[in-house]
Amino acid sequence: MNINSLLRAFCAIVSVFFILGSVQTATAQAVPGVAGGQEDAQAETSAPEALDALLEVLRDDAARAALIAELESSMQASEMQASEEPASAEPPQSLGRRIAQITQEAGEEGARVVSTVWTAIRSGGTVFDGLKGDELSILVSALPGLLVVIVITVATFLVLRRFARRLYARMGKRAENSGPLRSVVLFLESNLTDVFIVIFAWALGYLVTITLVGQFGQIGIRQSMYLNAFLIVELARVVIRAVLSPAAPGLRLVPFSDGAARALTRYLSMVVSVLGYGQLLIVPIVNQSASMAAGNGISAMLSVFVLVYLVYIVLRRRREVAQWLERRTRTYDLPDVEAEELGIVPEKTTRQGFLVRLLRGVAGIWHWFALAYLSVMFLIVMTQPAERTIAAISGSAKIVFAIILATLLSGVLARAIGRGISLPEDLTAKLPLLETRINRFVPRAFGLVRLALLFLVLFFSLDVIGLADVRGWMESQVGIFVTAKIISVGLIFLVAFMLWLALTSFVDYKLNPEYGAVPTARETTLLTLLRNAATIALVVLTAMFCLSEIGLDIGPLLASAGVLGLAIGFGAQKMVQDIITGIFIQFENAINVGDVITVGGITGAVEKLSVRSVSLRDVHGVFHIIPFSSVDMVSNFMRGFSYFVCDMGIAYRENVQEAKEAMHEAFDLLIEDKEIARDILGPLEWFGVNSFGDSAVVLRARIKTVPGKQWGTGRAYNGHLKEIFDARGIEIPFPQQTIWFGEAKDGTTQPVRIKRPEEPGDTSASGQE
Repeated sequence: MNINSLLRAFCAIVSVFFILGSVQTATAQAVPGVAGGQEDAQAETSAPEALDALLEVLRDDAARAALIAELESSMQASEMQASEEPASAEPPQSLGRRIAQITQEAGEEGARVVSTVWTAIRSGGTVFDGLKGDELSILVSALPGLLVVIVITVATFLVLRRFARRLYARMGKRAENSGPLRSVVLFLESNLTDVFIVIFAWALGYLVTITLVGQFGQIGIRQSMYLNAFLIVELARVVIRAVLSPAAPGLRLVPFSDGAARALTRYLSMVVSVLGYGQLLIVPIVNQSASMAAGNGISAMLSVFVLVYLVYIVLRRRREVAQWLERRTRTYDLPDVEAEELGIVPEKTTRQGFLVRLLRGVAGIWHWFALAYLSVMFLIVMTQPAERTIAAISGSAKIVFAIILATLLSGVLARAIGRGISLPEDLTAKLPLLETRINRFVPRAFGLVRLALLFLVLFFSLDVIGLADVRGWMESQVGIFVTAKIISVGLIFLVAFMLWLALTSFVDYKLNPEYGAVPTARETTLLTLLRNAATIALVVLTAMFCLSEIGLDIGPLLASAGVLGLAIGFGAQKMVQDIITGIFIQFENAINVGDVITVGGITGAVEKLSVRSVSLRDVHGVFHIIPFSSVDMVSNFMRGFSYFVCDMGIAYRENVQEAKEAMHEAFDLLIEDKEIARDILGPLEWFGVNSFGDSAVVLRARIKTVPGKQWGTGRAYNGHLKEIFDARGIEIPFPQQTIWFGEAKDGTTQPVRIKRPEEPGDTSASGQE
């Protein structure tokens, strides 16, 4: 690259910057108060020369390459300077200073908003300045061109609606005695019929206007505006009738009485009709025939009329609405007996109390909130252009629609919570606890959904009002991330619950003796342990997945859990010993639920078994929990078979052979009882004389029985044995004491002195023998 090329490139760069400077100077000249001077003339004369120099550089390849290199180096220098600027920035401010700046900015913004609103209020009276007084004559002159189409559409609509009311009433009566699915079908049929009537009247109006009014095949702009206004207004009224259903209580979506539904339908229809026909028909006609200012005045006048009408309705109906809200709060005070019978967990008393207090507080002052809203709308109408007024009305309609929709969904969920989930009888018989578990989960899940609906309506209202850009936040990366994580965590919890429900239902089905094979004690124990262990594992895995989904690194958490587990193992050796011993006991099948065992010196039936402890209930009903670390021996009375051992004592003077025959005869009587005989596994085993006691000769025999039946069999055998011994006169000895008087070597003993009780009138001394 030669010197001339570099020189031309340098001149081109200077020319570019000079052109940019001249553009900025020209921009500054357009602003009042900025002087031009001789620099403007120099810029005007030098701009063509700079452009010629730039064109010459671009035609030369070498000069063009040098220009590109120079521009790239300039860009790199600017980037480096930009990267160095933060390093030379001011040091971070203290917390107090930042709070002061935030409050200062908030105060200044609030003052600015108040000043703007006050300025708008002071100039609000000018909205009616465009009215000249001839607007009514303009509307009257426009009426003949619209009269035919108005009469046709309105007459057709009213006639069809008159015939349809009877149909709506019949549908409502059928819906009252129908199931949910049939009610939904009837609801759709009635509203589609209503929509068809509106569209039919609108289409007939278009057809008559095109064919009979004016030239064939043509329609005037005013007729078109009326027909469009008629379609929009009547479809809006269809939505109102769909929600309130004044003619068919069975199809009503909101819990209103018939009178309230009809009155509210009438009020809302009036508002929709005035605003709809006014903004879509009357205001455009005035704009076209008079002026835009007159149209704005008519729009404001219609809006003020609607606001005054609504204020009148609020003040007139404030007591009825307050009483309705009071009645709605009373439902929260009544106990839901059916829900308790279904196993539905009622809502917390504290939440009910808060909701009741909130609704009762709102019931008394609701009209003040309504009047405040109408006052704000009045300020908007008087101070803002018609477009913003329409936007405010549209936003209010969206908020009201969102509230109504959320209320309907919340009501459906509340009714579903009250009814509970009813499963088929055959499924309930197989899985008796499934319905209870579902009815414990569903109210909590639906409660979360109702809470989510509340927040959705709140955020939607803030977005429509403009206080918060919720839609923009949700479309941002942070909003998408948070929304996705919330949905993911919710799905994880739902899947975990479904897995837990399937697992517990499987265990319940296996443990149900009425279906399939009767579970053994071993199966009962293992299935119970499986349910407990799987529940713990599922809870841990669900927590880990949720933490991982929200972005937490669970690797260090798992490592910390391992170290913590090791430390706990050293510190809780007894617990570790309990678990290890319990695992080996289960491997050896030493204990099962329902067994009668002796552990730790306590005998009782096993009611609950875990890997750490065994729970017994003894014959007195006392419940014992024995950790496995204290178990050094397990005595199980329920393995294979059992024996009832009878140690029968007879007097020394009785015949052993006769007692043996009596014991065999008692056994023969025992096996004659069929209920007891099926528990006996063999004949009476005779052992003979077992020992010589202090006052009895002990004879031993035993009976082999089914495990766990030895006690009942023994009690029945003892009963028969007592009867036979009594019948044969065989003495069953009992502890006795013999008084022996000491004798001397010659056989003499000391006399016994007996004191006789004194009787009345007896003065003799005590006798002696």
